[in-house]
Amino acid sequence: MKRRSWFGSALAVLAPACAEAVQQPEVLREERTLMGTRVRLLVPGRATELRPALHAAWSEMARLERQLSRYREDSLLSQLARQAGGAPLVVPPLLADLLRQAKTIAQQSGGALDPTVGAYRDWQFGTPGTQQVPAAERLAAQRRLVDWRGIEVDGNAVRLARAGMRLDLGALAKLPILDAGLQQLRRHGVSDALIDGGGDLAAIGQVQGRPWKVGVRDPLQPERLLAQFALRDAWLASSGDYERCFERNGRRYHHILDPRSGQPSQGVHGVSLIAKDWRALNGLGTALMVAGPSSMPSLLGADAQALLVGDGGQRWTSRGWDSATA
Repeated sequence: MKRRSWFGSALAVLAPACAEAVQQPEVLREERTLMGTRVRLLVPGRATELRPALHAAWSEMARLERQLSRYREDSLLSQLARQAGGAPLVVPPLLADLLRQAKTIAQQSGGALDPTVGAYRDWQFGTPGTQQVPAAERLAAQRRLVDWRGIEVDGNAVRLARAGMRLDLGALAKLPILDAGLQQLRRHGVSDALIDGGGDLAAIGQVQGRPWKVGVRDPLQPERLLAQFALRDAWLASSGDYERCFERNGRRYHHILDPRSGQPSQGVHGVSLIAKDWRALNGLGTALMVAGPSSMPSLLGADAQALLVGDGGQRWTSRGWDSATA
């Protein structure tokens, strides 16, 4: 069965300086497909010594993916969809915490982030020939099922208030899954590593005595970098409209949907965020793509910095962004 992508497009990539370091024999690189994207682990050291740590990291990330994917019939999200309008489902603490966080961001952003956008299930952003634009009447009908207020969380018990509601955690699940992989590495004694989940990156420690070097792509010209960072014990998360997209009848469609209309967001083409802790960033990329730069003061906490790129290359940055670049 064809693997479908269920996470947002990425702007952040390894910069050339880091790519050169990867070629050195003392940096081990492994790559697998998880969460509908390519996930890379880069760890300084010898393969024979690192194998148990890497195996534990991949296993834990795969376990969480099975729980949080909306495309697996046996996932927690599919179970919640089947029970929508009925009894609550007791879920692991991670999922309950993510949904509480989602409700907070949804309220702060005026609904720009809404995990119940899973109800817009007719969109297809896959390979040519499978891409699909839903009919307006279908979006209008599904719109009635999109409302973050219908997510009920009581401890670890979760319920969707109306039959037909569905969750899509594409804006929220990837960072904690990547963090779970990093925690497994730490438990096995790894102190230096970089994980790249389709452009969402986290770095711990250093490589060859220096911080990890990463970069942010220009969403309007993806072949070039907007900025570079020396990343150590920090996260760089990105959202954008240029990877999972297609054109039809002269119009470009991308996967980040405005919950209020079911149509792709407009105005902002890319968002990059940086912070020491993934919790300070989680969900904000999608919220800012939809709500735009005017929402930055209300959404960004003191621990997060952001860069937004809009039409014509216009840029908006939060205070402290420039000092974070290398």
